[in-house]
Amino acid sequence: MTWTVAPEPYDSPVAAALWRAYYTEVSDRWYQLHEGRTTDPDELEREIAAYPGADLVPPRGRLLVARHGGEPAGSAGFRLLDDTTAELTRVFLYGPMRGRGGAALLVRATEDAARAAGARRMVLDTRGDLVEARALYARLGYTETEAHNESPYAEHWFHKPLCRES
Repeated sequence: MTWTVAPEPYDSPVAAALWRAYYTEVSDRWYQLHEGRTTDPDELEREIAAYPGADLVPPRGRLLVARHGGEPAGSAGFRLLDDTTAELTRVFLYGPMRGRGGAALLVRATEDAARAAGARRMVLDTRGDLVEARALYARLGYTETEAHNESPYAEHWFHKPLCRES
């Protein structure tokens, strides 16, 4: 089976299903770690609705969806923070799709899309408990750096140049 990655409207049914799966997983992981419970369903619905991804549209952003054997498997996106800095976001693969190279493919495709939009640097944040994500970013050449936002859930910040130095 082969992987493909293509742009996807943030509000498509495929994108909505991936966003729901992503948010549910990271929220439940946080609540399990800190409070020993899963996310309250009403809170989950509010948070999913509050961040629909409307900023992941050209020309200042993009959402990409990976498909494995033609079936939706994951997503990643970027938003331009300024004219040369993009933020990587929503990097996610359904559990059964992990370990097959899709995450690296998604991140690289998102880097290419951000570069095409004018970004010269990619930044991201993640949490300490998302060890798989931190390992992926390190493997792909991201280095830990100072905070670029004040997200209450961010514990690690990374950056990567998207252009070769002359």
